[in-house]
Amino acid sequence: TPKQKMVLQGFFTLFFFSCFVFFRKVKPGNIDVHPTEKALVVHYEVEASIRGERGDAVHEERKECQKIIRLKSLNASTDVALLARKVVEECKLIHPSKVAEVEHLLFYLQNRKKPGKEKKLMKPRELTPFEGMEIDEEANINKIDEYVELLYENIPEKIRGSTLILHLARNPDNLEELLRNETALGALARVLREDWKQSVELATTIVYVFFCFSSFSQFHGLITHYKIGALCMNIIEHELKRYDLWQDELDKKILNIPLRDEDPDNLALRKDHEKAYKKYQSLLVKQEQLLRVALYLLLNLAEDTRTELKMRNKNIVHLLVKTLDRDSEELLVLVVSFLKKLSIFLENKNDMAELDTVEKLARLVPCEHEDLLNVALRLLLNLSFDTGLRSKMVQVGLLPKLTALLGSESHKQIVMCILYHISIDDRSKSMFAYTDCIPQLMKMVFEHGEERIDSELISFCINLAANKRNAHIICEGNGLKMLMKRALKFKDPLLMKMIRNISQHDGPLKQLFLDYVGDLAAQIGPDEDEEFVIECLGTLANLTIPDLDWELLLREYNLVPYLKDHLKPGSAEDDLILEVVIMIGTVSMDDSCAVMLAKSGIIPALIELLNAQQEDDEFVCQIVYVFYQMVFHQATRDVIIKDTQAPAYLIDLMHDKNTEIRKVCDNTLDIIAEYDEEWGRKIQSEKFRWHNSQWLEMVESRQMDEAEPYLYGDDPDGLEQADLFYSTGKSRISNLSLSLSLSLSLSGTILGQYIFK
Repeated sequence: TPKQKMVLQGFFTLFFFSCFVFFRKVKPGNIDVHPTEKALVVHYEVEASIRGERGDAVHEERKECQKIIRLKSLNASTDVALLARKVVEECKLIHPSKVAEVEHLLFYLQNRKKPGKEKKLMKPRELTPFEGMEIDEEANINKIDEYVELLYENIPEKIRGSTLILHLARNPDNLEELLRNETALGALARVLREDWKQSVELATTIVYVFFCFSSFSQFHGLITHYKIGALCMNIIEHELKRYDLWQDELDKKILNIPLRDEDPDNLALRKDHEKAYKKYQSLLVKQEQLLRVALYLLLNLAEDTRTELKMRNKNIVHLLVKTLDRDSEELLVLVVSFLKKLSIFLENKNDMAELDTVEKLARLVPCEHEDLLNVALRLLLNLSFDTGLRSKMVQVGLLPKLTALLGSESHKQIVMCILYHISIDDRSKSMFAYTDCIPQLMKMVFEHGEERIDSELISFCINLAANKRNAHIICEGNGLKMLMKRALKFKDPLLMKMIRNISQHDGPLKQLFLDYVGDLAAQIGPDEDEEFVIECLGTLANLTIPDLDWELLLREYNLVPYLKDHLKPGSAEDDLILEVVIMIGTVSMDDSCAVMLAKSGIIPALIELLNAQQEDDEFVCQIVYVFYQMVFHQATRDVIIKDTQAPAYLIDLMHDKNTEIRKVCDNTLDIIAEYDEEWGRKIQSEKFRWHNSQWLEMVESRQMDEAEPYLYGDDPDGLEQADLFYSTGKSRISNLSLSLSLSLSLSGTILGQYIFK
């Protein structure tokens, strides 16, 4: 029987559990402070196990737990030590040995500052109630069918019914219930589609209902189903056209008012204008409410990039930029936020550039509305990645406005990034000299104390230092001295890069570095940070000052072995090796230094490096420049010409694709040819061979051109002289080019006169 079965089940259950023993063990963990409340969080682990008669574990489980100890009595006057002991006594999960740790945590809680209430951008759900939303009854979800019936009446009843439904939709708990009522949603969509032009209040209320759904991504399909997004686009476009018509009507009324006060009709016309203006203001408020809720709905739908693309195809950027002319700050916050979201795509950014968006944003910077200013700056930051738009920002006068905002803690970071982007362009760098930007930046640099300078700040300073006028302002007073002191103290490579940019400017600025050449040379060594050494070497290499005794500097700081060791391929990073080459080029301008370097065996090391880095134009150009500097001096000239193969390498590089390399090679070879007859003949022969081969290629290409059978007119006898060299056609050309060195020694002069005639 069922009763007997229950008795048996109970018996077997009792028997089963009587065979096992339950164990429970608690392991205390660490103790933390609560992130927001005045409370301690004690972590612990509970381990439960079931063991059989023999003591072996049949089943085990572990669970991480935590206990929150709220400290309501903790305040500024509380005795923390006494409270810590009390907490440990009452909480068995805390071992008595942790009293000191608890006391330390309580002290932290006692002195922890309350988090400030940060101003946030207005969220869509924070849309404020507008005129017309007030109603004399409380909406009830059970009466939804009655509200739907009102949507089939006249406009006032439709407004009342949609407003009651809106009050329901503003409560997120009702949205799923409304979602299941397809009749209500379908009726709302139909009324909006048919009657939105008849009543702004009705359109605003119904769009607001669908906006409440748009605040949650899972309901976006519903809005797409009823095509509310496309309808909102049409509404916005229509309302903007109406706004233009209102503006035109007001302008006409102003023009109709006579200028003379004694005109008898003047008073009536003025009253008519005032009446029209008040009506315009009332209509404008209602229209902006409709625009706000419609744009917020579209902004929510734009979470899906495919929907956003559809909006772009319907010219959403044009509508938003046109709305920037409005004065409503709440509406502008929304419009600028929407533009900021769209601006991350290239096509949208290009549309904004064509519509003069920067000019319209310029009037919003600065403004008293913090949220509007913040989002406007963020949009400008997105647009500042475009070179043309950066130039436009300077043209419309944003530079001094942005500079003035550097003192604002809430906007400093964004403004710094925008100004950094502007400073990338060489044309704009000089404009900073006419603002108070540089003194502010220098103050920020020196206020950092022991901390590393922010990357945005120092990057901005590096860019500005590349301009001569800015560099003069930076060095005013003790500017350079303080920069050098900080750079050498903290070994900051970025700050030294800024100093390096200052050192590149000719004139009085370079003379300021005479006091610091020893400090810079002392930093060059194998034990220093490589990035910092690179900047120190670069700074010294920029100091082409006649008064600087380079020989004394090299000897005093024993730099020659370091320079030579770092010319070996692979001995260091390429950036460091390149700076060493540039440094040698600068030092070689001094006669005694050039001799010292030549005797140390640096020239063969440079040739070896040239072979290893022959594909790198920067390396090749700088090494050739070293040779150019050394051939100026008699002692090093003889070493280069007689003891090395440098001239042969220069001849090979004489026809390099890089213009700068060819230029330096030609100048160096001209000096060598002037002082050594043998190399002079070889150089002249190579130059002739090159030009002759070019001429031969030109003639060959013309002979193969059927459109021009006679290169020298219609007379075929005009080619008789050239036939001496080209009688057998194409094969002779290759023979001539192969045996050119032999023919040059026999008839180079005559042939050269013919070719270069």
